[in-house]
Amino acid sequence: MAAAPRWRARHPAVELKLLSMQYADHHLSMTTALATGSGLPDVMAIDLRYIGKFAGSGGFVDLNQAPYLAASHADDYVRFAMAQGAGPGGTQVAIPADIGPGTLIYRKDLLDRAGVGEAEITRDWSAYLAAGERIRKATGAYLMADAADLRDIALRQGLQDGEGLYFDADGRVLVESARFRQAFELGRAARRAGLDARAIAWTNDWAAGFKQGRIATQMIGAWLVGQLRNWIAPATSGLWRSAPLPGGVQAAYGGSFYAIPKKAANKAAAWDFIRLMTADAAVQRESLKALDSFPAMRAVLDDPVMDEPIEFLGGQRARQLWRETAVRIPAIPVNRFDALATTVIRDEFERVVARGKAIPEALADARRLIERRARRR
Repeated sequence: MAAAPRWRARHPAVELKLLSMQYADHHLSMTTALATGSGLPDVMAIDLRYIGKFAGSGGFVDLNQAPYLAASHADDYVRFAMAQGAGPGGTQVAIPADIGPGTLIYRKDLLDRAGVGEAEITRDWSAYLAAGERIRKATGAYLMADAADLRDIALRQGLQDGEGLYFDADGRVLVESARFRQAFELGRAARRAGLDARAIAWTNDWAAGFKQGRIATQMIGAWLVGQLRNWIAPATSGLWRSAPLPGGVQAAYGGSFYAIPKKAANKAAAWDFIRLMTADAAVQRESLKALDSFPAMRAVLDDPVMDEPIEFLGGQRARQLWRETAVRIPAIPVNRFDALATTVIRDEFERVVARGKAIPEALADARRLIERRARRR
């Protein structure tokens, strides 16, 4: 880990021991550790997808309390990310380390062959889908990997500060709203038009689509650029570009947080480690340059590193775009049942696009299932 020498300089007597697992295994292991109180680390890393579940578990230190006083450091971080790390009752259970400003990355060579410009794929959803049909006809490439990606981004359109993705402030389920209907309709339209490769994220088929030039665009967090460059499709360097999401959507997609379990043995050192990883500009810069882990720390947003060209993106200075997005993303609160709702919505959407289920029926069933499962927990 790049920050290890800095840690040793600050705490020569405190050993830094890192435990790494696969994504799903890590969160499952931490869920078990919280429930049993056994095997808990002093600092727990949590992905955005799970932050609501863990924030509402009651198993973490409220970092707004002394001696941490996280609220006094809130201005160190982009506003929306601190809101994501907040728990119930005004608590702060996690501090953001990196964020995922939403972006549309696209294969410029494929768009050029189809005679499609960036403005056409970003103007609005109708223009995006129409451009996809031209790309498919001219190049054989799919507009997107999975219609579910379009659904997920469209679900975030129009959200304002304080509005939850799946639940309102009183815990009412929002999935029968016009926002969800439109997102399902757009995803269904993409599938019916044959514009998605039906490649589920992180599968072999998904990765192969990027390597082989079968996927023309991807709506996701800016961190995917680092994944493509370092592991998934390094041979495609120079062919990609980054653009705003279609229709002016400002959305976060992914991000990492650190939290301190209440039963941690070394809370003081844990807090110092969190501050090192999230509020040390040098550490944040190193993570950005090595992994494209976009910083949650506001001071780094003004660093010259943001103006550097990115070779993988053909020399584009894309971090400037990601920075603009990061400061515009609304502060959306998380809910302990967000992960549950995500799974239910995913399953109902699949019934719509694969089995022809009516959208109003799917969303009504989703609401009932979310409410029923939430009551059991």
